[in-house]
Amino acid sequence: MAAASSASASQRRWVVLVLLVVLAVTVTAAILARNWYGEPDGASAGTGIDAGESSVPGGEPGPSAVRLTSDARAHPLGENVRRLLSDYFAAINKRDYERWTRTVTTDRVQSLTEQQWLDNYETTKDGSIRVYRIESAPGNTLRVLLGFTSTQDRSQAPADLPVGCIRWRLSLPVAKEAGQWKIDELEPGTKQEKQRC
Repeated sequence: MAAASSASASQRRWVVLVLLVVLAVTVTAAILARNWYGEPDGASAGTGIDAGESSVPGGEPGPSAVRLTSDARAHPLGENVRRLLSDYFAAINKRDYERWTRTVTTDRVQSLTEQQWLDNYETTKDGSIRVYRIESAPGNTLRVLLGFTSTQDRSQAPADLPVGCIRWRLSLPVAKEAGQWKIDELEPGTKQEKQRC
């Protein structure tokens, strides 16, 4: 009887140990996911974003100001990236092709005529722009993980998501060209997450 009781106690200890290991792995995975994807909307503590900015006043797409998480702000080029994206999105929102050409690489400018660009962004309005992470990459480039909301006429939405409001999440390549940081072409196969607002 004592041997059976001892075996049962040993099994309970193993079960508790396995549960503790599973719990530790789960917590670690959650922390890593939060650090990669940033805080959820409304959770401004520790993000470097004021609590008053986490809501979307006046509806979608939200404010046009580019905001940085504390992680993005800590990057040495955080402010440069914020200014670049501010100009980029302002150009789109104001249909200012000339301003847009100053924010992107020569390859991107050459890929669209002014009329094509105006047609593409005719009804687009971008907002709720948040930079989650900035990573230095090979060849004097950066990868900027950001999310934003766009509204547009359904006819100008992506064919695979023909809706009037989309929340985007993607990694933008940024390259140095003629001494200035510019937004480069997305590499083929770049993952772009998008969902209906």
